[in-house]
Amino acid sequence: MPTPTTKDIPSLADLRREIDRIDATMHELLMERGAIIDTLIQVKGTSDSGSAFRPAREADMMRRLVQRHHGILPLDTVESIWRVIISTFTHVQAPFSVHADLSAGDAAMRDSARFHFGFTVPFVPHMGASGVVATVSESRGDLGLVPAFAAPHSGAWWTALEFESAPKIIARLPFVERDDHPAALPVFVVSRAAADAMATEVEVWSIRVSGWSGAAARIAALTADIIAVPDSAFDGAALLASLAPGKTIHDLTKILIEAGATVRSTALVGSHATRYTVPAAKT
Repeated sequence: MPTPTTKDIPSLADLRREIDRIDATMHELLMERGAIIDTLIQVKGTSDSGSAFRPAREADMMRRLVQRHHGILPLDTVESIWRVIISTFTHVQAPFSVHADLSAGDAAMRDSARFHFGFTVPFVPHMGASGVVATVSESRGDLGLVPAFAAPHSGAWWTALEFESAPKIIARLPFVERDDHPAALPVFVVSRAAADAMATEVEVWSIRVSGWSGAAARIAALTADIIAVPDSAFDGAALLASLAPGKTIHDLTKILIEAGATVRSTALVGSHATRYTVPAAKT
């Protein structure tokens, strides 16, 4: 194999010119994307609440991004860039604000919001999940970020999503999970989205039970990720259950009853994409 000669190795000036060319091309492509979005707005007429949100498409885009990514550019960087591109152009189509519950930790929630939605989208802090849900419910198409776990004093905030006219859980962040993710806080996104835009792999149900116990919790965990808070009766609980793919609400209620619980009510309050975990070798 021939040994490269000095004249075969590009100079620093050549490499910098190439970088400038790539930078200009990327900028041109972003402006071209903007022109397409401008046309899309005219064709679609994005005036309905939440009609610009496409949770299933976003989740699929992020999975494909990870699958094709290689090289020295950290995945954290490329994911963040794409998230800002997606969120900003969504904001251009239909302006919205991000309302976030900071009760489980200010810094972690702000990191999640800025990583996934950038700085162009307005950020509105709240102290409590119920306030986030109430504000999103009254908006034309804002997003709410709520911790995907039982935060202190949060209560059963999800019961407000049971009504037909209420917003729903449309996503779970981060879209792509991995060790040392810079915005690793598990977060539910609450908003409105068109039915055909929803990611439906994981259904999320609001369930109210009596006879809640440690045994019921252990058995239910085999079928769903459960958030449970006390509800009404001394042995009652309000559950937020994210069903494992392939499982149904009937599967869950059956095992709850077999564990001695009484299921008082169930209501579908949203859905999201299956959690996509990046193999260690890819990070």
